[in-house]
Parts: sequence; C-alpha cells; structure tokens
Amino acid sequence: MPEILIIDDEKEICTIFKMTLERAGYSVRAAQDGDEGIRLFKEKPADILIVDIIMPDKDGIETIVETRKNSPNVKIVAVSGGGRISSDEYLKMAKTLGANVTLEKPVTRDVLLSTVKELLD
Repeated sequence: MPEILIIDDEKEICTIFKMTLERAGYSVRAAQDGDEGIRLFKEKPADILIVDIIMPDKDGIETIVETRKNSPNVKIVAVSGGGRISSDEYLKMAKTLGANVTLEKPVTRDVLLSTVKELLD
C-alpha cells in the first residue's frame, strides 16, 4: 500500500487530506511542520510527500530541499495558499527546488486524488 506523508501546519487541511486519501486506500501520516515531517520521513519513508510551503519553524521550501537532497526519488507535491507573495511565486520556487507537482490551495478532492494517482503510476 502506498505511503503518503502530509506536512501542513493547518490541522483542518491535514485532516481533510488524510481522510480523503485514506478513503481512497492509501496509508497516510501527517506532520504539523517541516521538522516533524522530516523526522517522520526518516523513521519511515513515504512514497509521496504533500508539503505546505508556508509553515512556522521549518517551512516547505526548506523541507523540500532537505528531503530532495537525502531522498532524490521521493515524489513531492507542494501546496500553497500564498503569504507575503502570491501562491504562484511560492509554487514556482518549490518546483525549481524539487517539487514534482505544485497545487494552489484550496485543493479539491478530485485534484488531490488524481495528482496522487498520477505520481504513483
């Protein structure tokens, strides 16, 4: 069963993504920030990381760079709703630094499921 790790400081997003993916048959874990996500990934690697860009402590960009350096084959989905700059700018940066796919929040159920399926195929 494919393993997915969600890293997002918004608990509601983690809960919605986790429930959606579990109902589709995936094994899913969640972390509230980049540090926790990196720790969970080291304990048990995932097939796909879904990483929010704007988070306290270790943000998504740092998380993507560190993960990509240590695990070049993991699939990474970067998500952002924006912040000081538009979500588009954050997502371009994430793509340049190693994200396989970028999604702008809010992410619909269908987009989330199709993105995960495509990355696993």
